[in-house]
Amino acid sequence: MQNEIDPFRELEFPADLPTKRKRLARIRRITKGTYKGLSYISPIAGTLALVLVGAGIYFGYPVYENYKNTDPMFDGYVAPRNPGEIVSIAQASTVTIECVLKNDEQTLGSGWAIDLKPSSSKYKSSIITNYHVLDDCFDGKGKLSVLDEDLKKYEMVIDILDKKNDLAKISSTIKLVPLNLAPFGPNPGYWVMTYGTADGWVGSVSFGSVMNNTETEIFITANTSHGNSGGPLLDNEGNVIGTNSWGMEGEQYNGAMSLDAMCLKILKCKYNKGKYYWE
Repeated sequence: MQNEIDPFRELEFPADLPTKRKRLARIRRITKGTYKGLSYISPIAGTLALVLVGAGIYFGYPVYENYKNTDPMFDGYVAPRNPGEIVSIAQASTVTIECVLKNDEQTLGSGWAIDLKPSSSKYKSSIITNYHVLDDCFDGKGKLSVLDEDLKKYEMVIDILDKKNDLAKISSTIKLVPLNLAPFGPNPGYWVMTYGTADGWVGSVSFGSVMNNTETEIFITANTSHGNSGGPLLDNEGNVIGTNSWGMEGEQYNGAMSLDAMCLKILKCKYNKGKYYWE
């Protein structure tokens, strides 16, 4: 150890040693000392790196698995990754439908844009709503209009009426982004969201779950009020599974007509000879 060179102490050179050789000798000694120091540190650093990587895998893998297993794309029971995104999707595609009677009384409902052809080139969007949202204005009893979120009015015309399932399709001059239809049907416990003009409040949102369902109706725990009728019922990916249609007084659930109910008059459905939208 006595002969070991300390690379950081002041080096002494013969007075007659050229300056350039002095500089090179100093660099060699410092480099040799640095390499020797690293030879002690490297095994420790390598072991520490392995420990950190192992710990990351040990603690991170279960988190990753849980994240993957709760992906809304594969699991209808979980909440969306970003509920605000689902709200934004609904906001861009949902309207208020107004019926103004001749005595100036007003009734309000909701409607959502669907990717179907409007009745003529004059109209820009096709909209689904409830039959009962429109019927007060039938036979010239009043005037129907579509309202955007700023309450600006747009013209509309009725294309299809399905009284049995309380559904209707209309065309309007408003330009909307159509909502996607859910590729799979709902099951009890699935996450859902309603959107519409609840009690006159435009853009009202509520969350809940599917309580149960029949062939054409979906029973939900999400709150709805007068004015929600005709608005979309969305799953955890922002796809439509039904049209909000009725409330159950004195009970803890409300109802929507499913996409299967639209097969009677509005949609061309492929299953069971056109009776069902979902397999």
